[in-house]
Amino acid sequence: MSKPLKRMVSEDLRRKYEGVDSACVVDLTGLNVQKTQDVRRDLTQKQIRLEVVKNSMARLAFCDGPLEPLARALVGPNALVTGGDSIIEVARALMQWSKEFKEITLKQAIVEGDADLLEVEQLSKMQGRRELIGEVAMLISSPGRAIAGCLSSPQAKIAGCLKAMADKEEEEQEQEKEQ
Repeated sequence: MSKPLKRMVSEDLRRKYEGVDSACVVDLTGLNVQKTQDVRRDLTQKQIRLEVVKNSMARLAFCDGPLEPLARALVGPNALVTGGDSIIEVARALMQWSKEFKEITLKQAIVEGDADLLEVEQLSKMQGRRELIGEVAMLISSPGRAIAGCLSSPQAKIAGCLKAMADKEEEEQEQEKEQ
């Protein structure tokens, strides 16, 4: 491949992955056309993009960008997988497919441009954004519920005592009327 052509291909990759800071690397070697089509169709429905890349072109394209640390994982035949709601959802979808098709090799992933690469399998076991937000919301509201319980408990006891006193006074008034 000529240098101008390499430059064009790497610039095209740079444009495609501009703004992307999370991705997974997988190896699809060994999958037949039908299996690959099934995987691609399912991932596309989840707004996940799978693209087979040439390692040297990807390294050039990712140079000085958030995906630059991913260059270490680009060894052998590779496909980049990006998109979805979060990279954890992408990793979970890939784990599901790798269980169905043993030919899929899950390699490494980068999360939000962090220099430390994670194994895709390890990433799939982490909590996603929605789960974390739900857990944080629960933790935030928990002390509030406890305080509300503490405040309402004495009030309920006082209200119960006042009601009992009022009921007793009514009974006494009824007894006086009867006499």
